Amino acid sequence: MKVTEHFKKADGKTHFTFEILPPLKGENLRTLFDHIDPLMEFNPPFIDVTYHREEYVYKQRENGLLEKRTTRKRPGTVGICAALQSHYKVDTVPHLICGGFNKEETENALIDLHFLGIDNVLVLRGDCVKSESRFTPEPGGHRYATELMEQVIDMNNGRYLDDEQVNTYGTDFCIGVAGYPEKHSEAPNMQADLRWLKKKVEMGADYVVTQMFFDNQKYFDFVQLCRSEGINVPIIPGLKPITTKTQLTILPSIFHIDIPCDLADAVEACADNKAAAQVGVEWAIKQSKELMEFGVPCLHYYSMGKSGSVRKVAEALF
Repeated sequence: MKVTEHFKKADGKTHFTFEILPPLKGENLRTLFDHIDPLMEFNPPFIDVTYHREEYVYKQRENGLLEKRTTRKRPGTVGICAALQSHYKVDTVPHLICGGFNKEETENALIDLHFLGIDNVLVLRGDCVKSESRFTPEPGGHRYATELMEQVIDMNNGRYLDDEQVNTYGTDFCIGVAGYPEKHSEAPNMQADLRWLKKKVEMGADYVVTQMFFDNQKYFDFVQLCRSEGINVPIIPGLKPITTKTQLTILPSIFHIDIPCDLADAVEACADNKAAAQVGVEWAIKQSKELMEFGVPCLHYYSMGKSGSVRKVAEALF
């Protein structure tokens, strides 16, 4: 079932959903199920599964020189989505990214997802390679999320690569895109960022899921700005309970977000990470309750491979 269909069936009820990381190479599905099992009693209508681009590693040869190799540390997004749907009878939302994939590889992944009965995709540009400061597309790949979106829309309309005519049978993906209450780090300003988001919605995006935020007012302001620009699709808030003291610096550095002074002060005052995680849970519960009162269609939690804090938040709400 499509994400938007779940929202329509909810009749105003706020859903609980979450995002997971594929296991690292060498781990198995049991590792992933152990993370997901504690969250399933809260009846998520769908689970997001991230996609990760290639990384470069350097191996030392016998002669002492370094050899640059390409690896994917978290492969398997398509297979994991199929496994989750089979094991839990839950819909999945695989992430599609531009980085590290050409158009043919993207088309093949979309065909596999379609054959597996997966109805949703979240379309993202993705991050640049960790060792590079700017995003570089794969040869024959997409530079922007709008280009990737266009390929998904073409397939929904029965248009495939290297096919001169429209096919009778197209795909039928529900398309999600990302939104940034504190603006995308590469956008010159919020207005420019909103113009790109509006373009995606005009192209056919069905819903928006936001980057994590810790100040609800930034989400409320973002929604108001979107509505004033004619962006009227559902806007799902993305949340993450802080779990360690080091996340006060790690999260702003990686995700280009602010952490409110009250939250930062409370976490810094904690004696250890256990206390910091409790502060994070309490803050996330407070955030979530306010967002539920606002009438959001679902609360989407970034679990980052650990379910403990997300479960505590869900226990207080659902």
